[in-house]
Amino acid sequence: MKNIDNILSDLIAFRRDLHRFPELSGEEYETSKKIQQKLDEYGIPYQTGFAGTGVLAIIEGDQPGATVGLRADIDALPITEKTDEPFRSTIDGKMHACGHDAHTAMLLGVGRLLMADKANIKGKVLLIFQPAEEDSPVGGSAQMMADGVFAEHEPDVLVAQHVWPNLPVGQFGVLAGPIMGNSDRFQIKVQGSGGHASMPHDTVDALAAANQIYTALQTIVSRNANPFDPAVITVGKMEGGYRYNVIADEVNMEGTIRTQSNDMKKKIKQRFHEVVNGVAQSMNTSVEITYYDGYPATVNTEQWANRVKQTAAQMFGEDSVPVVTPSLGGEDFGRFLLKYPGVYYWLGSSIGEGQKPLHDPFFKLNEAALKNGVMMMKQVALDILNDLKGTSV
Repeated sequence: MKNIDNILSDLIAFRRDLHRFPELSGEEYETSKKIQQKLDEYGIPYQTGFAGTGVLAIIEGDQPGATVGLRADIDALPITEKTDEPFRSTIDGKMHACGHDAHTAMLLGVGRLLMADKANIKGKVLLIFQPAEEDSPVGGSAQMMADGVFAEHEPDVLVAQHVWPNLPVGQFGVLAGPIMGNSDRFQIKVQGSGGHASMPHDTVDALAAANQIYTALQTIVSRNANPFDPAVITVGKMEGGYRYNVIADEVNMEGTIRTQSNDMKKKIKQRFHEVVNGVAQSMNTSVEITYYDGYPATVNTEQWANRVKQTAAQMFGEDSVPVVTPSLGGEDFGRFLLKYPGVYYWLGSSIGEGQKPLHDPFFKLNEAALKNGVMMMKQVALDILNDLKGTSV
């Protein structure tokens, strides 16, 4: 069997190549080709045509057993990279600022090691290369399933890992139940009546109304949400107005609502519409609301969350699995987990001092995490198949 140290340099080189040439959601054509070329090189059979650029590779063990699926997302973000990495993005406005390049490289590494160890595999391992994870609220997972990614090979358990800059290399974050949140989006168009800045009495100021809406939205979480049931409302963009002496007739607002439980999601969504419409009416403006129900919360199956903890502790020590709290970040893997049991966990990838968060133009990844990610995901897959031995064939 090939040792991880023998393939690590190849994985890092592949990750850096993806990083230099990032592709956005739904445009991962060259990325998909590169994945297929590597699968051909490793002798791993695969199928294509899922959500456009998605790939499913199949590793059949020599022993009968269950089926476990391992997912990596492959798309980049519409961000212009500002790091000083020698392999930084060569394409303005596109960057692997969420580590999907590393996820893809690691999953290929897992596949390469498992393919060389087929004799000891009790069952089947699926390698799922998913496009469009960043394309919320559409995403790529639902389309992959609609395109029949599991029609021939249906998983008993699904697994995904994500690099996590809040944890040091050598640690893993996992917990049973929700680990990532519901991620909804909204757009608000505030319509007033413009005019000269010196004659506000002849106008309906859309900027003033938008500011009132912005402020009122923050009272939903502070006064309507249970503090022990997390919720966040963020207005990330407001645009309106023409110049210093013109009262704006229109303002456009965009933002996101993050919740953990479905009950809180329902409550916040209802109050959002009530507050926006109520404030708009009180300010004599009209509003158009576009609300997008985004990714569902990513909810880990307790059995498989505990399996990841056990595997990590056995491989890297008890301290490698610290107590973590859920994130309200969105994750398309949650749609897979609505249909199949499974687990999503975080892979410590911090560079230490100066670490920037995911989705930041200065985000950097500690490549030492790749070795841990490959070793961990490979062993988790084998341990799950061992746990399932005799329950599925």
